[in-house]
Amino acid sequence: MPTLKSKSAKLTSVDPVWTRVREEAEAATRADTSLGGFLFTSVLNPSSFEEALCHRLAQRLGNADIGAELIVQGFEDALDADPDIGAAARADLLAVFDRDPACDRYIEPLLYFKGFQALQTYRMAHRLFKMGRKDFAYYLQSRSSMIFGTDLHPTSQIGRGIMIDHAHSIVIGATAVVEDNVSILHSVTLGGTGKTDGDRHPKVRHGCLIGAGASILGNIEVGHCSRVAAGSVVLHDVPPNRTVAGVPAKVVGYAGCEEPARRMDHSITVAETGKSD
Repeated sequence: MPTLKSKSAKLTSVDPVWTRVREEAEAATRADTSLGGFLFTSVLNPSSFEEALCHRLAQRLGNADIGAELIVQGFEDALDADPDIGAAARADLLAVFDRDPACDRYIEPLLYFKGFQALQTYRMAHRLFKMGRKDFAYYLQSRSSMIFGTDLHPTSQIGRGIMIDHAHSIVIGATAVVEDNVSILHSVTLGGTGKTDGDRHPKVRHGCLIGAGASILGNIEVGHCSRVAAGSVVLHDVPPNRTVAGVPAKVVGYAGCEEPARRMDHSITVAETGKSD
């Protein structure tokens, strides 16, 4: 049976994301030779994007309890069971490059950005949980929380093309859903209310922009291509293509564009609110 490494190697020659990452690693090595060993181990030695991703995450997550090598094995099992994890990771990397003005190279999310790394750890944990390896998944969630400052439950459902900016203090609950092409800023909570069992967390539809410090609570829906303003507390459904703001959040106007997650515009205009101050 083909291994992850052999299957991934066949794709390397037609993988523009991986090609770009390697080119940037080579350029970085030439610019600062003191980083040559790190860049060789992290990018230039691995044979595929997936292999590099596994090893980079494992180096961040491994400790005396479960070492990096064992984590790599778990990630390889997850990728063998669901090769689409690699495609989702590439989409997330491109989302960060497209939406974060602080990101100048493809290599940066892979090596340095904790939002991207936390999200890819979630993807591995999610697959392992579905494979029946519940405790390994919970271990990864716990370590990710400690290392990256995020708490993404492995049973939540998160789409691709996700940008988690800064990442600190983000919580996504067990029954939450985040569809494709969503942007989430730091200190966001997709949480439940009380001790209700069952489906109890928010459903964020595609194209949404969730501002810093926003709390979206309960089994409610944020309609596609909507915006949640920074610091808002959302307790009720949000219609599609709207902007909500406040505590508790109320609709203050339309979203202002077709793709709020990509535009990343958090401002609320007078035209939207109808107020002159």
